[in-house]
Amino acid sequence: METVIRIVILYTVIIAGLRILGKREFGQLSPAELVTLLIVPEIVSPALVRDDPSLTNAIVGTTTLFSLVFVVSLLMHHVRPLETAISSSPTLLVSDGRFLAENMNKERISPDEIFTEMRKVGLYELAQVRWVVLETDGKLSVIPREGAGGHASGESSSSVGGG
Repeated sequence: METVIRIVILYTVIIAGLRILGKREFGQLSPAELVTLLIVPEIVSPALVRDDPSLTNAIVGTTTLFSLVFVVSLLMHHVRPLETAISSSPTLLVSDGRFLAENMNKERISPDEIFTEMRKVGLYELAQVRWVVLETDGKLSVIPREGAGGHASGESSSSVGGG
């Protein structure tokens, strides 16, 4: 029964921490947020398997981690050079119906991945595309040329490999 109580307490602390950090879908996690979610199990596991007899270290560790993420996100929001240093910027992969091979190679995005996203918005020829952008969250945005057809939104947002 002690294990159940420990899990309930740690679950509550983690959920509270995630709520404080703000809403964001898991597919839209920044690298810092992903690292945070990967570190949490390492912090709380000793308390769950009773290697650490108290919950205090797990709670303090988790709270410290979430506080660090919160402070860094505030600083990134207010200090532009820090945001630039930590976050990536969008990368143009297609411009006016032409692949930008150097950018595609740098981001490790294949033409097949781009064509997949184009089909999702109803485009079947590269000539129909004004831009394809690899967004900072790893998703591809497909922007059709005017009059090229496609869905009303004109944008696709599927997560792909690359950075």
